[in-house]
Amino acid sequence: MPFVYIDADACPVKGETCRVAARHGVGVRVVANTFMAVPAGAELVRVGDGFDEADDWIAGNAGPGDVVVTDDIPLAARCLAAGARVVGSRGREFTEASIGDALATREVLSQLREHGLAGGGPAPYGPKDRSRFLDRLDAVLRAALRGG
Repeated sequence: MPFVYIDADACPVKGETCRVAARHGVGVRVVANTFMAVPAGAELVRVGDGFDEADDWIAGNAGPGDVVVTDDIPLAARCLAAGARVVGSRGREFTEASIGDALATREVLSQLREHGLAGGGPAPYGPKDRSRFLDRLDAVLRAALRGG
């Protein structure tokens, strides 16, 4: 049976993910370093406090047929390599075809920030982001369940 794994670190769509997964009869595992309340129907997987332990656990457990919800681009790359599908909280699906560009862009922005040439973070999360996420997650889950 496939699972949806949520990288709980600052994930704004835990509840929405659980509702979509429940419609498809798919289990949800919320992975975090600390205790947190999780939406009904989800399982909390609490890992150690070490750096990237949640990412390591997700990458080590997600595989073909599973869906990972994360905005962490290196984690997305690891999950794709393991055969899982990956969706960001703003509805961006990471694929084998797009992950290289995403990693490169992340690195360029990191370098610009390091040299004081760029600042700030992502735009505030809004209703359009939530809508795109719900549409994409539903489509990705349908495809995962079909095996396509």
